Amino acid sequence: MPHVIVKAWPGKTEEQKRLLAEAITRDVMEILGYRADSVSVAFEEVASENWKKEVYIPDIEARSEVLYKKPGYKM
Repeated sequence: MPHVIVKAWPGKTEEQKRLLAEAITRDVMEILGYRADSVSVAFEEVASENWKKEVYIPDIEARSEVLYKKPGYKM
């Protein structure tokens, strides 16, 4: 606890994903006070043509009350 899921379009390298996971872990440790072994990070690739159906509607539109950073776009 906590578990962070990053959803993004395909095309990021394994190195980029690893660096992002490390940065998220560092920030969770620093800001929330968890140890590294308590943090997990997943990276899910979602094709652009599926973004609205798989991410925008269920995760952004339907759950806007729990978003702390909302996107600057609408679909």
